[in-house]
Amino acid sequence: MKVEVARTISSGSTHLELERAFLQDRIALWAFWVFVLSFGFYVINIVTWPLIRGAPARVADAMLEAGNLVHLAASLVFGGVWLLTRRVRVSTQTLRVLDLGALAVGCMLFALMGAYVTRLHVAAGFDAGVGAYAGLLACANTILARVIIVPSTPRRTLLGSLAAMAPLIPATIAASRGSAAVTLTVATWCLVSIAVATVGSRIIFGLRTEAARVRRLGQYTLEQKIGAGGMGVVYRARHAMLRRPTAIKLLPPDRAGDASRMRFEREVQLTAELSHPNTVSIYDYGRTPDGVFYYAMEYLDGINLEDLVRRYGAQPAGRVVAILDQVCAALAEAHGRGLVHRDIKPANIILTERGGEPDVAKVVDFGLVNQPGADDPGATAAGNVLTGTPLYMAPETMTMRGSSDPRTDLYALGAVAYYLLSGHPVFEAATVLDVIDHHLHSTPLAPSVRLGRKLPPDLEALVAQCLRKVPEERPESARALRDALRRCRLAHPWTSEDAAAWWLRFRAGTTPARRRDTTYRPAYVGSPSEHLTHTAFLR
Repeated sequence: MKVEVARTISSGSTHLELERAFLQDRIALWAFWVFVLSFGFYVINIVTWPLIRGAPARVADAMLEAGNLVHLAASLVFGGVWLLTRRVRVSTQTLRVLDLGALAVGCMLFALMGAYVTRLHVAAGFDAGVGAYAGLLACANTILARVIIVPSTPRRTLLGSLAAMAPLIPATIAASRGSAAVTLTVATWCLVSIAVATVGSRIIFGLRTEAARVRRLGQYTLEQKIGAGGMGVVYRARHAMLRRPTAIKLLPPDRAGDASRMRFEREVQLTAELSHPNTVSIYDYGRTPDGVFYYAMEYLDGINLEDLVRRYGAQPAGRVVAILDQVCAALAEAHGRGLVHRDIKPANIILTERGGEPDVAKVVDFGLVNQPGADDPGATAAGNVLTGTPLYMAPETMTMRGSSDPRTDLYALGAVAYYLLSGHPVFEAATVLDVIDHHLHSTPLAPSVRLGRKLPPDLEALVAQCLRKVPEERPESARALRDALRRCRLAHPWTSEDAAAWWLRFRAGTTPARRRDTTYRPAYVGSPSEHLTHTAFLR
């Protein structure tokens, strides 16, 4: 997907440091591979030296041959650059000097190596061109490898390539004893190599520049795709000036129909009205010149409740109460403003760490938020579209489309509590219609029965009350549910020490897991722990 965006301002010191680190990494990679290839050929030359000379020779004698010494020196130039850039932080200015300096010095040594081989061939009565090609190929491969690996402007590549190839001409003239044919051939291939490198650099550098440009949204630079769904794509991003990580949700133009656009705009507008710390924070909203709608929200580095149970099984009752308490607080603010979430489910509640506090719950994805009596712009006029997730939908939402009452969220929250306590959804069936039928007519088994061990009776009764078919029989409000949760008698309350210990193990990747999902991808590349990606914001 191409995301064309408006011009951005300079990204500040953080952006410059990222560019410097990227350049250093690429120069290190280029120097490493040139060293490996060059040193590899050096070793081959030493091993095959007796065959070339046609007489027995000691390895020490072969190593002291002028051509091999020059070859080794060229290899060590690139090996030294590789070691330096791997172990020491190098400034951007020094990196640029190392880049062209290694190219020029290394290729000059390759040219001398080629001249020495050419002189040997001439002295032995062989074709001088064979020796000249050794230096030519070494220089050409070095500059082409640089074009592929190291980001460089065409002008810089042209100047560097000229400096790298220039020594080949006088070296060839001297070694071939002024052979016009050999010199012309080497000069022609030098020009061809320089032209290919310059054109290749123009193409590759242009593609890199375009890729960076299309990954910018205003003052945000998209870094890593962390989720995708029917309603959009979410990227981890960074702000040009601020250093806090950000999640960007995009609505591509091909999905931006009137209904989708209205729902997307309503999602960000209504979420931005909410300020509770257990509700995801919205930072920004905008539209690019190409019609891509986006909004920026806080980046939640953690795990959603669906993944929590799927990976680590049913949760301790004390922890479930602590999580529900926070979600109730977020819903109480929303309900107090006349907003009903309508899609409370485990994937839309994320556990993270905030301000040094572990196990902070965040309610996300307000795309189905509705106000009592308001029309749903995502529904069809035919009235046959269910909005929500069947495993967690209240019965009345299945029979009265568009019904919006805060107690529908409490039913869903009761279903979430059931899932956390038992490790299973309230109802499981082969088809969606069967699940809906169970929600309409079946009485769920107690969570303790599904779990196979006792749970606090008052907590289990409160969950059962939330799952009543009739809205009036449920707790009257999120605030009332929160008060009831705090009165539950727990044998083992979930303390801040418990939470901190769990998150320490989670970050270290040592939390015992019930089952690992081999298709899971961590939010950060190279992170030892399994983090949430923002699929919770998607539909």
